[in-house]
Amino acid sequence: MSQSAQKAVTQSVIRRYLNKETLKYVFTTHFWGPVSNFGIPLAAIYDLKKDPEMISGPMTTALIMYSGVFMKFALTVQPKNFLLFGCHVVNSLAQTGQAMRFVNYHYLGGAESKAKNDAVADSAPAPAVKEE
Repeated sequence: MSQSAQKAVTQSVIRRYLNKETLKYVFTTHFWGPVSNFGIPLAAIYDLKKDPEMISGPMTTALIMYSGVFMKFALTVQPKNFLLFGCHVVNSLAQTGQAMRFVNYHYLGGAESKAKNDAVADSAPAPAVKEE
């Protein structure tokens, strides 16, 4: 690509994405609200690796319902806030994963399975250490 073509493409991108409307949007709560709200689904995704014993069933249920309400809200406000909608879609998926882990652990035998595995691991002999 020639130098002048690169310059034209760069200017086109700048004109298209770095204009008054975009900057006006970035400095509103329509943008920063969902961006700051993304901490909730990111925490839920991070927590998917933690022990399911620590999951709160009522709180997970509340967060799923909260995200459902705000998904509806994001599509009702004018202009529609697709960033907020996406944030709550991710949150509801992550919280649903947590809810499935909660149900599996507390109601479908996950706790007993974990206890059995822990007992087997505790009774296993320690590996021999080679001395030189």
